[in-house]
Amino acid sequence: MDTKLTLKLDREIIEKAKRFAKQKNTSLSMLIENYFQNLTAREDSSDQITPLVKSLSGIIEIPEGDVQKEYTDYLMKKYS
Repeated sequence: MDTKLTLKLDREIIEKAKRFAKQKNTSLSMLIENYFQNLTAREDSSDQITPLVKSLSGIIEIPEGDVQKEYTDYLMKKYS
C-alpha cells in the first residue's frame, strides 16, 4: 500500500534529483523508495552485500575440491 510522505529538502537537491530521475526514466518517488529499500536491506543483512555483488552471485562456478589448486592451475594455463 502506498503512503504519502512529505520531506523538506534543499531546492537544488530536489532539482538535481528530478533531473537524475528523468535521465533514468523513473520517478523521484521510485528513486526515494529504492534508496530506502537498499538502506534498510543493508541494516537487515549482517553481510552487507552490495546490489552489484548480488547481481554477480552465481555467475562463476568453482569445481568441487581444492580451490587453491584449481586457481593455481588456472593461472598456470593463463600465463604459460
